[in-house]
Amino acid sequence: MTYNYFRLPNGIRLIHRQSQTKVAHCALMVNTGSRDEEARENGIAHLIEHMIFKGTGKRKTYHVLSRLENVGGDLNAYTTKEETCIHASFLTDHLERCLELFADIAFNATYPANELEKEKDVIIDEINSYKDTPAEEIFDEFEGQVFDKHPIGRNILGTIGHVKNFSRADIFRFIYKNYSTNEMVISLVADVPFQALIRLANKYFGVVNLWQPVTRRFAFDEYQVSNRWLERQGYLSHCTLGNIAFSQIDTQKHAMILLNNILGGPGLNSRLNLNIREKYGFCYTIESHYSAYSDTGLFVVYLGTDPKSLDKTIQLVYKELKKLTDVTLGGLQLYRAKQQLIGQLAISFESGLSETLAIARSHLLFDEVDDMQELVRKIERISATDLLDAANQVFKPDQISQLIFASNNAKT
Repeated sequence: MTYNYFRLPNGIRLIHRQSQTKVAHCALMVNTGSRDEEARENGIAHLIEHMIFKGTGKRKTYHVLSRLENVGGDLNAYTTKEETCIHASFLTDHLERCLELFADIAFNATYPANELEKEKDVIIDEINSYKDTPAEEIFDEFEGQVFDKHPIGRNILGTIGHVKNFSRADIFRFIYKNYSTNEMVISLVADVPFQALIRLANKYFGVVNLWQPVTRRFAFDEYQVSNRWLERQGYLSHCTLGNIAFSQIDTQKHAMILLNNILGGPGLNSRLNLNIREKYGFCYTIESHYSAYSDTGLFVVYLGTDPKSLDKTIQLVYKELKKLTDVTLGGLQLYRAKQQLIGQLAISFESGLSETLAIARSHLLFDEVDDMQELVRKIERISATDLLDAANQVFKPDQISQLIFASNNAKT
């Protein structure tokens, strides 16, 4: 697996891997997300992601949306705390069509006033829909609790009040302050020669002037443990508990990924699933997540359970955390855990789109990308002591924050 790299004169970076399939996957990723917003701008990065499809200097909404879909392609976008991404999957023959469209919507979007008002209503519906799903809402609430008063803790969607008040001038102001060509990556996994990508990228993106705003994000360093209990309608009580964790650049990141996978990853043989759901039948869903940001990270356990089982389930979670801080994994356990994670990574890389997004993100952060072989080597180098050290830093009981959405039935 070989990745090819190139930088355009305006700073936009290219990363490419030659594949052997007829379907190409391409992404344009920008190192700007919701954490780069000022308080009054909360939600504007996500609004911009919606609005880039609403017309350009030469296309109306219909023509933007149809440009790739008319040839069977799939066009989409997303916003996270730290990045905004446009991506597409399509037959290889249509690469030029894709890159021309990406350049048009990224640099020539007009953000029409009438479309802006309509899209505000769409996003407000999205916010309200999210609030109807406590199993999803609780994650954002918990991030806001952990990263209190810091931009990374704000909801990506923003608030209804903020969204209603955004103007076209606000959009252009945010773009001017935060979108730098030096912080953009085009990634491509396709059966296309690298030189063809360079030629087309130069044709459509090389004409963009170097754009280098000076606004940069500031680090989070004021974590305080907190516990909250909120009542919600519904049959289940929901709980998140967790702590800040290692950043993307921390040497313990890979140990934390493996540790999280052992505890509550996607495998049905995770410790939380086996020792709580399967053994006691308390939860339909119980899992853990580790999110690494550029300068910090977050570890979270989530569970949804009958109100009568809530306290016992939380106690069992802490019991599993304590095992990982007190007991060193045996050689066979460690080997099996590594093999499971390696297999999961290999399967994820079978998805060309997943690989395309992963390499774009890695290139943004590190200016290089680990191939699958290097990722395997890093996982294989993790020792049982590394896992124990990571657990004792992140799973300290006195450093764990907690948020509960208690069912109205919880006190009956």
